[in-house]
Amino acid sequence: MKYIIWDWNGTLLDDVSVCIDVMNGMLRRRGLRELTPRRYREIFGFPVEGYYRAAGLDLEREPFPALAAEYIEEFNRRALNCGLRRGAEGALKGLRDRGYAQLLVSASERSALLEQAGRYGVTGYFQAVLGTGDVLAVTKEGIAREYMEANGISRDSAVFIGDTCHDWQVSEKIGCRCLLVEGGHMSRERLESTGAPVAEDIAGILKELY
Repeated sequence: MKYIIWDWNGTLLDDVSVCIDVMNGMLRRRGLRELTPRRYREIFGFPVEGYYRAAGLDLEREPFPALAAEYIEEFNRRALNCGLRRGAEGALKGLRDRGYAQLLVSASERSALLEQAGRYGVTGYFQAVLGTGDVLAVTKEGIAREYMEANGISRDSAVFIGDTCHDWQVSEKIGCRCLLVEGGHMSRERLESTGAPVAEDIAGILKELY
């Protein structure tokens, strides 16, 4: 069996503009300079605390868990209306029809992830929807590794598809191939620095797989 491990935010879910708007609302309320899309793609990353600091938030003054909760409350509400990236559902269907089993793995809290995937009608494409137990956006590595080991999934049979350098890092730690897609949460230049193939869009990802 061949497996595709999909990232959610920015890869399948078209949420970049929402993420920028939510963060800019937090910055605006604190009298801080807002982010441009270009600046956002230059500083976004994991661990998320580092991104919050780079955006200008003072984590010594305001604890990260409180800031994360403020962000996630607004994001989760708006994520139900931001839609999927162009070509996302077609890709899920096409890969399913070609015999791939597909997993959804995210640092998002699992109940919110299920709600979002259900909202866009794509839950049925996934063998499993794997998220975290809280809102602090911890790494996806442990979640994916645990599932693969429990289900006897060989790393050689899996391809991880994402939109950030962190997705590449996760794939390296798991030991599977990685494909990255432009237009998500990081600039193409940052993605190319990983050495992984970078597609312009989801259609380009499919060309790498077919």
